[in-house]
Amino acid sequence: MIGKLSGTLADKHPPEVIIDCHGVGYEVQVPMSTFYQLPAVGQPASLLTHLIVREDAQLLYGFGSVQERHAFRQLIKVSGVGPRTALSILSGLSVDDLAQAISLQEVGRLIKVPGIGKKTAERLLLELKGKLGDALTSASPATAPSSAERADILQALLALGYNDKEANAALKALPPDIGVSEGIRQALQALGK
Repeated sequence: MIGKLSGTLADKHPPEVIIDCHGVGYEVQVPMSTFYQLPAVGQPASLLTHLIVREDAQLLYGFGSVQERHAFRQLIKVSGVGPRTALSILSGLSVDDLAQAISLQEVGRLIKVPGIGKKTAERLLLELKGKLGDALTSASPATAPSSAERADILQALLALGYNDKEANAALKALPPDIGVSEGIRQALQALGK
């Protein structure tokens, strides 16, 4: 398994780059978030990688951070999500935004990514719940849930028929360390006004 490449950036054509490692050029597919952080051609570059071996090809995917590679690996475990779709998701959303969308169960945020339909977005939310939580470190406390309780409150509001916008607005108005039952009660009071 190739876990990291360090060498000279030989070529850049989105979403592919070529890294020259002592005379061997590795073609690497990267999300746009990583692509924009790469240096100019001819400069030293280093990427964390994920190798996928198929019957007809060996494909190398590169990432600028451990969190991005972890998110990619979690995404490709979801049925119906291949490496290209995972790259598309990471190109359209930062890892923090993706983790926040999953924690808050925001289907609408994922649907905005090209190639993601409603069913795929719902499957992603279901299968990735709780698997990208450590990526929320840089999200602001006003928008990020402080715990799993807030995600449960949001799920309850959605199950009661409120749309994403209404449920998220009610969730943001709640105190940060509120319990599930009290949170649902207060959110329903706020929505009933």
